[in-house]
Amino acid sequence: MDIPEALLLLAAGLAAGSANAVAGGGSLITFPALIAVGLPPVAANVTNSIAVCPGYLASVAGSWADLPDRRRLLWLVPSTVLGTAAGCALLLSTPARAFELVVPFLVIGAAALLGFQDQLRRLVGHPRHLSARRGTVAVQLMVVFGAVYGGYFGAALGVMLVAGLGLVLDESLVRISAIKNLLSAVVGLTTTVAFAVFGPVNWVAVAVLAPATILGGYAGARLVRRLPPEILKAVIVIFGWTVGLLLLARAYG
Repeated sequence: MDIPEALLLLAAGLAAGSANAVAGGGSLITFPALIAVGLPPVAANVTNSIAVCPGYLASVAGSWADLPDRRRLLWLVPSTVLGTAAGCALLLSTPARAFELVVPFLVIGAAALLGFQDQLRRLVGHPRHLSARRGTVAVQLMVVFGAVYGGYFGAALGVMLVAGLGLVLDESLVRISAIKNLLSAVVGLTTTVAFAVFGPVNWVAVAVLAPATILGGYAGARLVRRLPPEILKAVIVIFGWTVGLLLLARAYG
């Protein structure tokens, strides 16, 4: 890896860490950058999953004060780990092309879900009206779905988590974003273990990207706390649609 390639990865890591903390979708920045420096697609995907994990951890540090009821959130960790492991197994054992064709629609759908969240809440009911059992089941299902997706590809994982959890949790968007950061970190740690053992990781690229994602992740998480809810939602929705359209162009172009 020469100096221009290293600088490209450093810039991509900084931008991706910030994007993941604010809205998710940072992998859309780092994945193409890894392809650009010569990694094959599967190796780029696996390397990217490990490289962005430190940024997720930094985002948790930056948004720790906004996490609600941390003891209750511990119950989401096992399902997140299991869902992520299932996603990793899918990536390593099945052709990536089929899922690549579906991913853009999932991302665009997640952004639309967040954008029309208030209208959907009027149809399905506000989270505060759900019984304790139904609310718990709904949250677990949303988390498992997001974790499977995160284990397989991960781009716009944050958009999906924010959109889905916003439908089933009666919390502010800033708090939901903090929960998203925590769950993304669990997904990142799980993929790191799985891919370090079974995946074709390029550790030189990880060493270049990871420090930049840490700086970007912490800065992005601090920025979220200063944004009004309406602006934060608009940023996430626009970013999600942009990510989805770019993925669509890549898959069908």
